[in-house]
Amino acid sequence: MQRPDAGTRISHGARIRLSAASPATGFRGRIAGLAGVVALAALAVLTTVVPGPGQPSAQAADLGPAAELKLGYFANLTHAPALIATSQDLLADQLEADGTSLETQLFNAGPAAIEALNSGAIDAAYLGPSPALNSYLASGGTSLKIVAGVSSGGASLVVSPDISDPGELAGTELATPQFGGTQDVALRHYLAEHGLDQQATVTPSSNATLTQLFGRGAIDGAWVPEPYASLLVENYGGHRLVDESSLWENGKFPTTVLVVSQDYLTEHPRTVEELVAANSEAIGWLNAADQQHKAAAVQEALAAANGSSFDETVIAAALEEVSFDEDPLADTYQTLIDHAAQVGIGQTGSVDGLVDTRFLATQEH
Repeated sequence: MQRPDAGTRISHGARIRLSAASPATGFRGRIAGLAGVVALAALAVLTTVVPGPGQPSAQAADLGPAAELKLGYFANLTHAPALIATSQDLLADQLEADGTSLETQLFNAGPAAIEALNSGAIDAAYLGPSPALNSYLASGGTSLKIVAGVSSGGASLVVSPDISDPGELAGTELATPQFGGTQDVALRHYLAEHGLDQQATVTPSSNATLTQLFGRGAIDGAWVPEPYASLLVENYGGHRLVDESSLWENGKFPTTVLVVSQDYLTEHPRTVEELVAANSEAIGWLNAADQQHKAAAVQEALAAANGSSFDETVIAAALEEVSFDEDPLADTYQTLIDHAAQVGIGQTGSVDGLVDTRFLATQEH
């Protein structure tokens, strides 16, 4: 595998030895020696690679396989490749040959995962694209890279039966998994597009909490990922007022992407390659398995991850709403950035350099 090129440079640790000026050379010798130092310093500047936006420091280097990979993901069906890769040891087996251990951590939504990634608490994460885009732009293109796609589709605005038209959302209480998350941005933008952003209340809550709130009528609806959208429909009498796929060209929009800290990617590209390979293997299994085996495996993985399980009808319905694919759908990112900026979340900017597909190119599709 080709390693990232850190560029040609003169080591900052190199020492330049100068002979002391002798009586014979005197002042002129010292001037000549000083000129030599200046020339060498200029050469160092000219031969040092200055990184552009989103590129790692020239001092960064490939340190080989990491001792540990700390991975974050959610107990959502849109994160099924992560669930399968971890529960069936696909990722652990990939890492084992290099002596890399795996540590996983569950999150409820993207902003919390991004905070952990930026602090170094985790090295990589499965999360929605909006928090990833916001982090990249806020850091000036230095925080993370998207190294693979994971899933598309599988997000809906589910509302109570008495709401049948977007105009009826005025005066309602709605929820999303977390402020600034992908579903949160989607709902706020949808309301703004329909002139309802000042007429409906949006309260971020965890998926488990908003499910309970909807069940007892404390909220009128929620924009949520699968399997929670199907749970609200199948078990709590809700209906899909908006299937987000209907808002996108060809019905394709990214729900989950795989991101890696740029520092970790630069220092341990081999480990990232193994992570992408396990993601690919899990996606391949999900797309090849029959519905019954797929539902059973996802159900078991969800239960193992957070101790909760869903009815078979819920899982079956949810799987019909989600597509699994390594394509990161990068052509949608500018639209997502614009949507977030329009509702006052995040900032505008270029996403050039955000996606790193070098490991996808090594996989067989």
